[in-house]
Amino acid sequence: MPTLEICCYGLDCALAASQAGADRIELCAAPQEGGLTPSLGVLREARSQIHIPVHPIVRPRSGDFCYSEQEFKIMLSDIAQIRDMGFPGVVTGILSPEGLLDKTRMVKIMAVAKGMAVTFHRAFDLCSNPYRTYHELAELNVARILTSGQQQSAEAGLSLLKELNALGSGPIIMAGAGVRLANLPKFLEAGIQEVHSSASRLVPSAMRYCKAGVSMCSDKTTDEYLRTEVDPAVVEAMQTLIRLQGDVLPFTAAEHHSSRLNYLTRLTGN
Repeated sequence: MPTLEICCYGLDCALAASQAGADRIELCAAPQEGGLTPSLGVLREARSQIHIPVHPIVRPRSGDFCYSEQEFKIMLSDIAQIRDMGFPGVVTGILSPEGLLDKTRMVKIMAVAKGMAVTFHRAFDLCSNPYRTYHELAELNVARILTSGQQQSAEAGLSLLKELNALGSGPIIMAGAGVRLANLPKFLEAGIQEVHSSASRLVPSAMRYCKAGVSMCSDKTTDEYLRTEVDPAVVEAMQTLIRLQGDVLPFTAAEHHSSRLNYLTRLTGN
């Protein structure tokens, strides 16, 4: 049965995703930055309150994945902390200035992360040679690669996702970036065994007073009185669709495909 991982920005989202039926959580901070290392307090509460696998991201800053010596030291320290807290996995990645896997540093990461499942995140989508990187990550025993197939969305990158998935002898290929309820059947049909989604919605702030003309964000177009959080109904619907795909039904392949599309239409109203 395919695995549904939900990207969660904070404890409340992680709890909602867990209760809605997610198989695994990627725990992050800072959605506007594309996901950064969560705080120690969030990690502690997640470890004590959530009873499905939680894999925190270790990413010290936004932007590219070529890190300074100080940033790399911080990453190793964070990974060691996450390991010692008992998390079953961690999500991270690091590249060389040439866009190749930084093997020397990745070997050190794998040593510190011993005993945990390591996901190499979407740094993979910025590497210069995905095939070489895939095989190098396989040699390092990386558990999975979170990737959009080196495109802006996983749907656009589905061709490369299928190619990498067909290799079959290395890391699991987990499709992520723009994976939603509406396009989930495409990944299931392609034989992708793990999908990653934020399953998100925008929620207005609880603030009744909103200060005009003052922003905490350098991007003045950002509405700071809206936040992104997990939509439990979407998580439930995605998990139901995955289970329906896995059912052994007395239909032909075409009939099975049609039944899933009809179900998706009922869920989305489209």
